[in-house]
Amino acid sequence: MARQRLGQHFLADEGWREEIARAIRVSRESIAPPPRGGDAGFAWVEIGAGHGEMTEHLAATGAQVFAIEVDALLAAGLQRLTKRFPNLQVVSADILQSDIGKIAAGKRVRVYGNLPYYITSPILHHLFASAGLIDEIHIVIQQEVALRLAAQPGTRDYGYLSVLTQYFSRSELVLEIPRVAFRPPPEVGSALVTLRFPGQRARLPEIPEAPFLDFVKLCFAQKRKTLLNNWKARANPETVRKALSSLKLRADVRAEQLSVAELAALFQHLGGFVRS
Repeated sequence: MARQRLGQHFLADEGWREEIARAIRVSRESIAPPPRGGDAGFAWVEIGAGHGEMTEHLAATGAQVFAIEVDALLAAGLQRLTKRFPNLQVVSADILQSDIGKIAAGKRVRVYGNLPYYITSPILHHLFASAGLIDEIHIVIQQEVALRLAAQPGTRDYGYLSVLTQYFSRSELVLEIPRVAFRPPPEVGSALVTLRFPGQRARLPEIPEAPFLDFVKLCFAQKRKTLLNNWKARANPETVRKALSSLKLRADVRAEQLSVAELAALFQHLGGFVRS
């Protein structure tokens, strides 16, 4: 039985499980036989393993799999799979309280997760803190949020979460998944999103991460306002106008119109004015 307080919606449709498995290259029909002793190069970290709907696909690849499940009853039930897959370890824990690097024990990480919709953003922030260890993230999330992760500047869905995601990764909306694929069905549609690392951050080595993200958050503080209006309490308006002009940007530009690279260029011109 799904627990509403945990946002549980189990991927019950076998056909859609296979579609996802193919998309993330863990389908039995699309992978090579696992090497003897398993794949020592990387580990899968599964978030919200549930009843093991996708865990078997991941474990069948031969790679080490760490199936994280916060629901203690479900975690106990997953132990049955460890008898078939010695490369599977069940971790009864909250992903938001878990150290990905410690769990993976030094291996590179690929993440799969059917995320509770109400904490998608906190989970992404938590994963991005371990971005240096992660090669790929494949997540099933609310379709509305999926559109935001992959949105481009100037579109309705582009915002702070878009910039944050694209700073760390290269995002792609891979599959749209109907409500009926889940039990119980969520109230909205879902989508599979793939995030490949690194993102724009690799092209901006001179940009200090935490101050830049604080800067971006301020830029989007009131999305429909111009940057000048969002910054007026933190920087001299004339300084801002000169910075915008030097980058050939209009004085009435809004954050939602700027790419990660353009926001980084502005940060370099105005860096230091964002203060805690």
